[in-house]
Amino acid sequence: MHFTFTPILASGKPAITNVSSNFKVVIKIAFGFMLTMLFLNYNATAQTGTGTVKGTVKTADGKSAEFVNIVLTNTKFGATAGQSGHFTIKNVPAGTYTVVASFIGLQSQTKKITVSAGETTTVGFVLTEGAKDLQEVYVKSARHNKFLKKETEDVARLPLKNLENPQVYSVVTSELMKEQIVTSYADGFKNIPGTGVPLVYNNGRTTLLSRGFVTGNFIRNSVAGYNFNSIDPADIEKIEAIKGPTGTLFNSSLASFGGLFNRVTKQPNETPRTEIAYQTGSFDLNRLTADVNMPLNKDKTVLFRVNAALHNEHSFQDAGFNRGFFVAPSITYIINDRLSVDVDAEIGNSNATSAYRLAPDIKGKTYNVKDLGIDYKRSFGNNSVDYLSRQIDLYSLINYKISDHWKSQTMFNKTFSTTKGMVTAFTLVDSSKQIKRQATQEDYPYYITNVQQNFIGDFKIGQFRNRIVAGLEYYNQKSNNTNVTVSTPAISYLDPGAAYNSFTADKVSALVAAAAPKPGDYVQNNQSSYAAYVSDVFNITERLNAMASIRIDRFVNKGAYTPADGKTTGNFSQTAWSPKFGLVYQVVKDQLSLFGNYMNGFNNVSATSFDNTPFKPQYANQWEAGVKVDAWDHKISSTISYYDISVTNTTMDDPAHPGFSTQAGTQLSKGIEAELIANPFNGFNIVAGFAYNNSKITAAAPGTGLQGLRPANSGPARLANLWMSYRITHGKVQGLGFGVGGNYGSDSYQTNTAAFKFTIPSYTTVDATVFYDQPKFRIGFKLDNLTNEKYWSFRLAPQNPTRGTLSMSIKF
Repeated sequence: MHFTFTPILASGKPAITNVSSNFKVVIKIAFGFMLTMLFLNYNATAQTGTGTVKGTVKTADGKSAEFVNIVLTNTKFGATAGQSGHFTIKNVPAGTYTVVASFIGLQSQTKKITVSAGETTTVGFVLTEGAKDLQEVYVKSARHNKFLKKETEDVARLPLKNLENPQVYSVVTSELMKEQIVTSYADGFKNIPGTGVPLVYNNGRTTLLSRGFVTGNFIRNSVAGYNFNSIDPADIEKIEAIKGPTGTLFNSSLASFGGLFNRVTKQPNETPRTEIAYQTGSFDLNRLTADVNMPLNKDKTVLFRVNAALHNEHSFQDAGFNRGFFVAPSITYIINDRLSVDVDAEIGNSNATSAYRLAPDIKGKTYNVKDLGIDYKRSFGNNSVDYLSRQIDLYSLINYKISDHWKSQTMFNKTFSTTKGMVTAFTLVDSSKQIKRQATQEDYPYYITNVQQNFIGDFKIGQFRNRIVAGLEYYNQKSNNTNVTVSTPAISYLDPGAAYNSFTADKVSALVAAAAPKPGDYVQNNQSSYAAYVSDVFNITERLNAMASIRIDRFVNKGAYTPADGKTTGNFSQTAWSPKFGLVYQVVKDQLSLFGNYMNGFNNVSATSFDNTPFKPQYANQWEAGVKVDAWDHKISSTISYYDISVTNTTMDDPAHPGFSTQAGTQLSKGIEAELIANPFNGFNIVAGFAYNNSKITAAAPGTGLQGLRPANSGPARLANLWMSYRITHGKVQGLGFGVGGNYGSDSYQTNTAAFKFTIPSYTTVDATVFYDQPKFRIGFKLDNLTNEKYWSFRLAPQNPTRGTLSMSIKF
């Protein structure tokens, strides 16, 4: 389906034009179904022989519990507790029922009730926190601010609240992604300050921005989850964006100097629950997902959960598609009150075409992507030029309580990720208004092994509390890259004619077969790192605590081995230290804190110098200060900070020796970040962020033309995000909700040197949704990019025009 939106004009003319008849049908069905549900709910009061069930839900501390699901088992009747903890279920046929109250993070509770015709039955629940579930502070905040899930042990590897942590981080919850009908993992990052437009690589892998640095998605459940392909969001419980150089507690090979993104997967819990969802919409989207959770024994010591997805979608352009299957089973075995084992897997297969990738002509006279005149909807590709990908990600976690003050945490991850087929890239020839189309026939498997052993303590020395983590980590990454790159004759990108269809799999395969073999057609890579680290949070007073951390890494790169000639290049070994310090003072206990930190991160450099001299590790040093707020009983959560990151030993292209690199640069990245997650009144939620980043090359090798300029891959200097939604929590239309928001990015560069600059213009996108959420079902409709804004990624890939998605799910 395709449709185009234009804004509402002052004259009052309709804002929607050129909407396909198919999409009009979808809209009518969606809203017709929603109105039918509302009508049935409203008129149900006319039924006879029924009664009403009312009640309240509280937690063990006596506070009201919001969003708790109330279900009469084996019936269609249920409700969701409002912010005051009250719920009402009307028109329940007379009889005896079992009522279950459940919420993630709380122990489920079951009660028997009898409903009499024309009468009201009252029942109350008091729910307590489960032994395996999230921290108490999260449970409390989730009752009021449903998109707030800041309390996590992943960031510091310690039981440390957000207000106690001197590091800045953002968390995107599965609840927020569900409300926004996120069908693509990258779309979840719209809610993280400073991430920008996703950069999609030829095999579906995505990176985004963090503090002006390109940052990958290589970490899953706090260890390596190196997925070289696209990531399906079906198994995502939350996305954690940890800001700044994070080399102390995380593998530096998988993070950038701006931070890292940790995807946390859904884990089994004690409440039986199944949700099946279907999404359909623009560009032939058809997506089916399932989330099944159940205990496997009566004692609820063996818990099972599986998430699965079938996805099929075409591009808005004339060619391009993505078809995939994904399944993620997980088991938790609670052996006793000291020992538990989690085992899970992510298994995926997909068939897709490459993401659009375009390079400008650095000798040309066109300096802005809008001025090229390229048709936004032309892919310049062909659906036969595609690739297959496969992912198998195995993960296990063993938690053992050594004593009341110490626990052991052992994590193991094994990943196989591969791409096999054809990936593409395009280059412009500005003088002749032509485009060169290039294809690479590749077989590129990755093999990853990651093992971590942590010992975590929480104890007092005298009156001073210490929370400490000490650990060891081993990481190994191997790859065997087979690739042959060929090009087809250039064609006009303004008027390509019949030659437009000449880029096919058969022609690419013929060119690959005719290409002269080279030693670099098959390359083996093998690199490992061995690390030890320790981090301690020391409470000087009840309100003042200090963090001190250090890590040592031994990095061994065996280099790139080409069996054809028996040569190995780029092999080296390096040792690097990474310290971190932080201070936090809670001005108002558990509500307002001031913090500051110094953080150090490093990257091992594997580039090649002209004289084969090994490069030193790149180091980044960050100084940061700010304020964190968690006030009004968790209704307002905010972080505002200023950071300054300086990078030494920066590598760049060697102008004197093309194809080689030189290490003669330094870089500065500084700026302001602000985030707000709020629930100012019942049912109304806000997620907002702003990021300003000032990056520049402060020293560069002569002849590079980079001195004093902003690195092109730093993205827009200003980025903003906003999402506001309102959900009716009482009355006959309880569960009906609306949401609106958008994203802004200032202009940026695809290339930025003294000799040539190529600009990507600023953009503003607007999204909106309407939904009806009930205990037994949910229906929602989302419009992305309402104004049909044309905007591009760093690789000059045109982004989706207006897109509609209808989502329907059943829950039981």
